[in-house]
Amino acid sequence: MSKVVLITNVRHYVGPAATARLAADGARVMCHDASFADEAARTAWSQAHPGVAAAAAQEPAALVAETLALHGGLDALVSNDEFPAIRAPLEAARLDDLRAGLEAMVVRPFALAQAAVPQLKRQGAGRIVLITSAAPLRGLPNYGMYATARGAANALTLTLAKELAPHGITVNAVAPNYVENPSYFPPELIANAEAMAKMLRNIPLGRLGKPEEVAALIAFLCLGDCAFVTGHVVPVAGGWA
Repeated sequence: MSKVVLITNVRHYVGPAATARLAADGARVMCHDASFADEAARTAWSQAHPGVAAAAAQEPAALVAETLALHGGLDALVSNDEFPAIRAPLEAARLDDLRAGLEAMVVRPFALAQAAVPQLKRQGAGRIVLITSAAPLRGLPNYGMYATARGAANALTLTLAKELAPHGITVNAVAPNYVENPSYFPPELIANAEAMAKMLRNIPLGRLGKPEEVAALIAFLCLGDCAFVTGHVVPVAGGWA
């Protein structure tokens, strides 16, 4: 039986590429997105991605329950969390923005893992992959709110990996930066030659990454023969981190 993978926020960040790769590799993919509260949006996504299911549920416990009801199991969770990388020097940063970022990039994946783990423990195996960022691995001036939240998610990865290892559950983070995606590097930015030239000088490989390259790592961690790989924050950043 093919593995069941639940992935969140599929219309954002690396969600589209990860969904396509997981499905191509034979997974039964259950997709979440805030827009899927609308039935028409769910139908449109399912029609555009044959063999992939769109969940109506939004809250973590309900989302896991819907996955189990449809597929009868859950083998891997991909928490694909995104939130605007708000540029603000420390003295100009709004605490409400920080709180919102922590909610989206730390509290939400924590709650998703919390909802999924009872099922993974019952079956004695499972994979959890948090999609975070390489930004906190080096620090990013003027992006303290974003880097703080992403850094907390990276720390959560390391802690959960140790906590859940005795139950056969692996936990890893995929940490992109300088990767084309609709959330952080949209087409209009990529079309800006001056901005691109400045960015590319920071990247040892001299180019932006492709979301499909991130998706390949996600698929490996969810579906590959890598049950001994846990507790890693893996940057996908062209050598920047």
